[in-house]
Amino acid sequence: MRLLFLGDVMGRSGRNAIRDRLQSLRDGLRADFVVVNAENATAGHGLSSDHAKALLDAGADVLTLGDHAFDQKDMLSAIGHEPRIIRPINFAKAAPGTGARVFEATGGRKVLVAQVLGQVFMKRAYDDPFSAIDTVLKAHPLGGLVQASLIDIHCEATSEKMAMGHFCDGRASVVVGTHTHVPTADATILSGGTAFQSDAGMCGDYNSVIGMNKEEPLRRFITGMAKGRFEPASGEATLSGLFVTTDDRTGKATSVEMIRSGGSLSQSGPL
Repeated sequence: MRLLFLGDVMGRSGRNAIRDRLQSLRDGLRADFVVVNAENATAGHGLSSDHAKALLDAGADVLTLGDHAFDQKDMLSAIGHEPRIIRPINFAKAAPGTGARVFEATGGRKVLVAQVLGQVFMKRAYDDPFSAIDTVLKAHPLGGLVQASLIDIHCEATSEKMAMGHFCDGRASVVVGTHTHVPTADATILSGGTAFQSDAGMCGDYNSVIGMNKEEPLRRFITGMAKGRFEPASGEATLSGLFVTTDDRTGKATSVEMIRSGGSLSQSGPL
């Protein structure tokens, strides 16, 4: 199976890039299934139901969220009506929606998508991500109920993301990090056959400070004082992500490539 994952969609610039370029990217890669992290798609803070529909209509099969999952209040109700939106499995026990679900890819093949929040350097003390993912993977073994599985580990610390990759190695097809908006150069296939990247980066304008207009973050770093709100940068976005090919029989990765399409980090194709 050919799986495409795109990192955090950042504001209008990221949404427009998904709208204008995702389908051609999908077609060029002959992707069977596309997962997009969309937790910053609405003004850099959460995801509205209207923007969720636009991203799904543009060619995403599933949207994942993150620690800003419910910053847009209409998502509290919308997520219950749209099964293609996945929130972190350990966000809160009373949170609406689900953190893991099996979807159908081309040819009727089954794909598990799950998302989990890390604990290190995060603003809230979320439940243990490792036990949460362990339960999901035990219920959905590769080569059994599902032909592939993708885990979005949404957290700050590179070490925690790497630990999750090794924890899932051989049990998930892909473990990919989100949240920092900065793509890491460590895409690899781990020894047990799981494709891994510490952070997929963002779908946003990289002429920015992690997707925000530079002026206000610079002011706060230099002076220690806030003057205005953070606003998403509006230049041309780079679509950043990970493309993985898996073996349908075992569910394990056979190839992995980083994606950089358009904007200031553009590549002519997969790295």
